Order: sequence, then structure tokens, then C-alpha cells
Amino acid sequence: MDYRQLGASGLRVPALSFGTGTFGGKGPLFGAWGQSDAAEARRLLDICLDAGVTLFDTADVYSDGASEEVLGAAIKGRRDAVLVSTKTGLPMGDGPQDWGASRARLIRAVENSLRRLGTDHIDLLQLHAYDAHTPAEELMATLDRLIAAGKVRYAGVSNYPGWQLMKAQGIADRHGWPRLVAHQVYYSLIGRAYEWELMPLAVDQGVGALVWSPLGWGRLTGKIGRGRPIPRGSRLHDTAQFAPPVADEHLYRVVDALEAVAAETGRSVPQVALNWLLRRPTVASVIIGARDEAQLRDNLGAVGWALSPEQIAALDAASEQLPPYPHTPYRQQEGFARLAPRLV
Repeated sequence: MDYRQLGASGLRVPALSFGTGTFGGKGPLFGAWGQSDAAEARRLLDICLDAGVTLFDTADVYSDGASEEVLGAAIKGRRDAVLVSTKTGLPMGDGPQDWGASRARLIRAVENSLRRLGTDHIDLLQLHAYDAHTPAEELMATLDRLIAAGKVRYAGVSNYPGWQLMKAQGIADRHGWPRLVAHQVYYSLIGRAYEWELMPLAVDQGVGALVWSPLGWGRLTGKIGRGRPIPRGSRLHDTAQFAPPVADEHLYRVVDALEAVAAETGRSVPQVALNWLLRRPTVASVIIGARDEAQLRDNLGAVGWALSPEQIAALDAASEQLPPYPHTPYRQQEGFARLAPRLV
């Protein structure tokens, strides 16, 4: 396993990490993702650790806390061998203090996560979404307090607007507080919007990307393609309403390219899609998930080999889309393009 620095921090994370949204399995969304109990979770963690995957990502909102509880049971007795990442900020109830990132909510959310995980610290705490109701100074001061208390080691965000991430970094610099070192983002061959603004920001600010849903919400598994609709039993029948949208023709064009590269390399479609992501700027770790051992072992096969420049170019071309304004002229017009060299 390749290990990489998480942004500009000293924390080293594996190129592949494991997402535990399948643990617990409560509710219409997470129940469709998977229902791994503690015994199955321990088996999946055994396989991950044998492969060098040491970072495990969860969130308090996953199955209403059950994912954290199952992960906590699975890491019991081997806490020092793993890194635990969790997220908070999304609603955990209907009360006025049950959502967001206020000082009161954030401190209580961390204490609840520590209890469910059965640990005394969180290696990486991420704000699950931007809370427009909490001043950035309050947020960053609270994160500083939690880090100083030893309850959190590093802090990051997830699904954040670029201007708010930059604002938070500026506040941290002004007060001498710890900076945000991670951004958990949606990024895949059928969802490359991360590249337009958040990736350049991450390069400039030393923020490492943790990629969620790298297979495009299950669309890049090789089971869907031209003339192959969503198969019976796929979780997409129940969860597509929550997924980032993608036009059918764009999906099919990307899958066509993936299948061609998979045939050339002797790899599976998911392995090719994951390997492409591992080559992108700022990507510190790609979060894989699995409902069973077979899925996990296939995803782990994404490392230890490399796509050729020609194969990368073919995947780039198939997945390219024109970005929205104000990025459009920097792709279309020569004068603009000279001012902003592309990262990828």
C-alpha cells in the first residue's frame, strides 16, 4: 500500500481507505447500502489491515450512529493500528441543537462520537457540510479547542464551497489556530467538478482530498452500460434519488472507455476507475466501500499497478465535460487558457 501525506499535515494516510457507510444498515439510504454487523465488520477490517488499509471513515449520521458503534466494536483491541475518521454537522434529530456546527453542537457531537467509537480521540474530524448559520470564527475556535484537548488530532471538511474553505483557512492563520488539512469530496470519472475550483484551492492551501463515492454512486461497477440498465437487486433502485446526477450518454461514454482499458489491462472496471483517481493531483486517499468480502478484495486490486499515459488520456477524453461559468472561457478561449494552466 502506498502512504501519502494528508495535505500539508504530518499525517500519513493510505492511498485507499475504507468507508463504513455499510455498517449498521438503518434507514432507507443506509439500509440499502449494507447491513454489516460487528462480526462481519471485523472480518472486513482484517482484510483491510492485511492489505495496508489503515484509515476507516464513518459519520455520526450513518445509520443514526450505528456505523460508529459497529466500527468501534471492530477496532476494539487494535485502536493503535488504525486511523479513525468521522464526520458531523448533518441533522441527527429534529431539535434546534441537533444539527450544524455551533460550539455547543460540535462539542456534544464529538463527545457522542467518542462514546460510540469507544475511543478517547478522533484522528480526523470533518465537518460534513457547510453550516451557514455558524460564524467561521466560532467553528475554527471550537476545532482549536477540541484539538488542544486531545480529542481530535486533525480537522477537515466535506462538501464545502471553496470560498468558505478559504475563509476558514484565513481565520485559522489570523489567530494561529490549526488549519484544515482535508476535504472529503465527490470525485469520479463521471463527476469531475472537483477539478474546476476545489482542486486548485487544495493545491494552493495544502488540503488533501479524501474521495467519496469514487465509483459514481455504484454506476462504475461494470454492471451498467449501453444496453445494460440498472440490474435487479442494485441499490441504485432505492438510492438513485440521493446520488449526484449524470446523463445517461455521458455515463455510457465513460463506461465504454473503462471497459476498453479493462480489457487491455486485464483489470476490472472498478479497479481501472479507482486507479485513475489515484493519479490525480491533491488526492490523498480514495475511500472504498464494500458490502461483502468479494467487493472489498476487488477494490483492493486497484493499487500496485499503473495505467499507461495513453490509457489515462483515453479516460480523460471520455470523461471530459465543459465546466460552468466562470470556468468556461478558461477552457474555450486561448487568451484565458494562457492565464490559467490546467492541473489535469
